[in-house]
Amino acid sequence: MNMIEVFEKLKTLQDVLALKYELEAKITDAPKKLSSQDELLARLKKEFIEKNAIYEEVRSKVLRLKSDLAEADAAREKSEKGMDNITTHREYEALDKEIKDKTELEQQLRKDLQKEEKNLAELNENLKQEEQLINSQETELNTGKQSLEKEISSYKSQLSELAGQVDELKQGIDDDIFFKFERIIGSKQGKGIVAVKGNVCDGCHMILPAQFANEVHAGEKIVFCPYCSRILFYQETDGGEDQYFQIEDTGSLADLDDDFDEIDDDSEDDAGDESDDSKDNGFDD
Repeated sequence: MNMIEVFEKLKTLQDVLALKYELEAKITDAPKKLSSQDELLARLKKEFIEKNAIYEEVRSKVLRLKSDLAEADAAREKSEKGMDNITTHREYEALDKEIKDKTELEQQLRKDLQKEEKNLAELNENLKQEEQLINSQETELNTGKQSLEKEISSYKSQLSELAGQVDELKQGIDDDIFFKFERIIGSKQGKGIVAVKGNVCDGCHMILPAQFANEVHAGEKIVFCPYCSRILFYQETDGGEDQYFQIEDTGSLADLDDDFDEIDDDSEDDAGDESDDSKDNGFDD
C-alpha cells in the first residue's frame, strides 16, 4: 500500500473516528437532557410533602375546634336549662353571666372553625393541583426516558457499526501511529490528519521548518507536525507554485503566534535538528 493510499485511508478513518467520538459524547450527555425534569419533579414532591404536612395540621385543628364547639354548645344549653331551677336574684345573675361567657366562647370557636375550614379547603385545592402537576411531570419524564432509551440504543447500534469500520480501515496502519492518530482525534483538536499548504500546517497554522516541509512534500513516510502532533500530507496551494522551500517563510513564527520568539537566519538548521530528533522519537514509524 503506497503512501497516497495510506493518507486516503487515514482521511476516511478520521471521519469515522470523529463520528464515533461524537456519538459517545451524545450517549454521555443524553441523560442530562432529563436532569432538569428530574430536579423539578423532586422539588414538586418535596413541596407536596411539606404542604400535606401543613394540611394535616390544619385538619387536626379543625377536628379539635369542632369537638370544642360541641362541648361549648352543650355546656351553654345545660346552663340555659338551669335557669328553670334558680330561686334567687343572685343565682340568676351568676347563671346569666355563665351563659353569656359560654355563648361568647361558642361564637369565638365557631369563628375560628370557619376560618380554619376555609384554610383547609384552600390547602386541599392546592394539594390537588400539586398532585395533578406531579402526575403530569412524571408522565412526561417517563415518556422522555423511554424516548431517551431508544435514542441511546440507536447511538450504540451506530457505534457498533463504526467499530467494524474502524477495525477494517486500520488494517495495514502501524499500531503506534493509529494510537497517536486516534488520541489526537479524540482530543479537542478534532482532526488527526491535515494538509501542509506551502509550508504551513493547516491544523495549527504554524510555519514548518523548510526541511520538515520538504519531507512532507516528498510523501514517502508518515510525518507528524512538531507543534500539534497531527499527521501531515502535502497539498498544493491555489496560488500556483508552492513556496514551502523559501527561507523567508521559515524565518519567523511571530505573525502566527505572539508567544513564539523570532527565529533567526539559522532557524533552518535548528528545525532540521528538531526533525531528526522527531525521527529518533519514532515519528517516522
